[in-house]
Amino acid sequence: MDMTMETWDSLYAHLAFLWLNRFYLYSGAVFGISLWLCIQFVSKTKKQNRNQLRKSSLPQIATEGLVEEQKGPSTDKVHVTGVKIFFGSQTGTAKRFASILAESVASLNLPAEVINMKDYDPDDCLGDETSSKNICVFLVATYTDGKPTENAVWFCKWLEEASSDFRVGKTYLKGLRYAVFGLGNSLYADHYNTVGRSVDKWLWMLGARRVLSCALGDANVVKSKHGSLEADFEAWEAKFLARLQALCRGEKAACRGECKKGKCRSKRKAGQETSLEQEQREEVAEEELFETTSEEDSGNEEGEGANQMVDVEDLGRVMGHMKKAQRERELDQEVEKTGRLQRRGEDALREMITPALRDALTKQGYKLIGSHSGVKLCRWTKSMLRGRGGCYKHTFYGIESHRCLETTPSLACANKCVFCWRHHTNPVGTEWRWKMDPPEMILQEAIENHQSLIKQFKGVPGVRNDRFEEGMEPKHCALSLVGEPIMYPEINRFLKLLHHKNISSFLVTNAQFPEEIRSLEPVTQLYVSVDAGTRDSLKKIDRPLFKDFWQRFLDSLQALAEKQQRTVYRLTLVKAWNVEELKAYSDLVSLGKPDFIEVKGVTYCGESSASNLTMANIPWHEEVGHFVQELVDLLPDYEIACEHEHSNCLLIAHKKFKISGEWHTWINYDRFQDLFRQYEQSGGAKTFTSADYVAPTPQWAVFGAKERGFDPTDTRFQRKNKAKDISGC
Repeated sequence: MDMTMETWDSLYAHLAFLWLNRFYLYSGAVFGISLWLCIQFVSKTKKQNRNQLRKSSLPQIATEGLVEEQKGPSTDKVHVTGVKIFFGSQTGTAKRFASILAESVASLNLPAEVINMKDYDPDDCLGDETSSKNICVFLVATYTDGKPTENAVWFCKWLEEASSDFRVGKTYLKGLRYAVFGLGNSLYADHYNTVGRSVDKWLWMLGARRVLSCALGDANVVKSKHGSLEADFEAWEAKFLARLQALCRGEKAACRGECKKGKCRSKRKAGQETSLEQEQREEVAEEELFETTSEEDSGNEEGEGANQMVDVEDLGRVMGHMKKAQRERELDQEVEKTGRLQRRGEDALREMITPALRDALTKQGYKLIGSHSGVKLCRWTKSMLRGRGGCYKHTFYGIESHRCLETTPSLACANKCVFCWRHHTNPVGTEWRWKMDPPEMILQEAIENHQSLIKQFKGVPGVRNDRFEEGMEPKHCALSLVGEPIMYPEINRFLKLLHHKNISSFLVTNAQFPEEIRSLEPVTQLYVSVDAGTRDSLKKIDRPLFKDFWQRFLDSLQALAEKQQRTVYRLTLVKAWNVEELKAYSDLVSLGKPDFIEVKGVTYCGESSASNLTMANIPWHEEVGHFVQELVDLLPDYEIACEHEHSNCLLIAHKKFKISGEWHTWINYDRFQDLFRQYEQSGGAKTFTSADYVAPTPQWAVFGAKERGFDPTDTRFQRKNKAKDISGC
């Protein structure tokens, strides 16, 4: 007990001493810490001075582990010997991009070679690129159903088989450096840039190394990152050229601060990264789940780490991209619902006509109106101005071809038909998501542009003065120039404006918008293109964008049957494609109950990479006549009424238009305008039907007449060395 008390007293005395002298203890601690900090600062300063001394003496001292400075051209190390640009193209766009890129590469004093994939054997040649120090660029387009273009089929097939063939090996293309730019259209959601992505994946699986992440160009101006396919390519080209220059200098991309696999190779501070490197990191697509590492995290320039295994850091980065992609998909769904472009902070809708498209259409003779409309002279307008005959609508329905305004308020279309005479230069879309011009402006400028085109014929030999004067005042409007006019949200207002000016309306739709057909105001004559009798052949011929295209097609025909004004099926015959579907066509006629059926042989539009049609697919007039006769035999309520041999076209009409043994396929246009005014003034209560504005068909226009559809008041002109004129309606 005594011992314990003594111990406690001694401890208490020491604690009391420390407490009384606490100021001196604190002062000593502060002094010690300050001394330690001073020592650390001096040591760091001396180390920095030594490093600066080493750097300043590099040209004179060969230090182990450091790269010797380059002293002249003779000792420069060559990192890139040239660029090989491979293209897979159907319509020529990828080929054009390849030529543009080659010129840009040549401006950097580097050799560039443009290679058509059709002429290249990857089995024999691609392996040589692993040691050539070339950069290989692949510009590849996605064609129908996500397949490669015709000239790239074998190249892609070889890549796909090699990447999955265990005998080839996963390092077969190790050392090959490449970049891929895909050309696609996001409206084809299931197949958007499938080929570009696949080529990128297959090359990577064979051990090749990317110099840039795969870029996806989008022809859909609404979703395109830069506003058009051309703008996407230009942005990617700038990045590629900058990367190419860096590779030529032997540089590597800056570290992203995430490399935990080894020592960071970059001494650059995080805040000093270039905007190019930052943008490259942001462009990794969510579907590239096979990509375990990017260029920044890859090994040295000779290809280290090309096939590293996925680690936790990689998986985290991929999951991050997937979350970002999910957010973008949700945003896209919101855009689909609202019809407004909000992606990437853009408040305004984009224009349908891009600068490149404007140039292409202008060269073809279009007069473009605003941001989505156009007008063009039909060749039959020119013909009738000279007294050389009118088009088949003059023969069938009595229009005056020289007074016909051929225009459209929407250049966009929901199909990419193989026989499109515009060679697919117009945009495509499934709904209206562009800027919209008012119908008053469109009609006014359409008339003014039409008059301007007519004026060019003043004084031209053969032009009749009376028809020239009449041509300055349009009486008919053919809404069949190009695209899908029914897509225009203000189409009803546009039609009313036409009728207020006493201009008749002939509207053509491709049978993919049934609700729009139902909501249409009265049209003088409403057409539906019936390009095939079965689902498979329609998909093959029209190449529609809609997934439910067949149901939309059938619904459109049913909607046509509900219309009270004149309706027409337009059948375009393509030999070896759709001429064997007679029973299917007759079933479709029973569904839509059209007043008339126009059967026309397909027009050959010349060679086009967008279509594989040839002259062998063009039926003779006698073949069209034989088809029409067989079809009529299956339609008890219809007969052949008229023909226009010059257009390779025949008209089948419902028997209700054969009044007292005489055909009445022509239109009383003044009567139609009176009926429309009554309909409008009554608020739609006073309706009218196709039988209310018929007119008798002249004998020369009736099927079997010796004139075969040529107006005897005109003079037929046979051209000696005629070149194909594909303009017309």
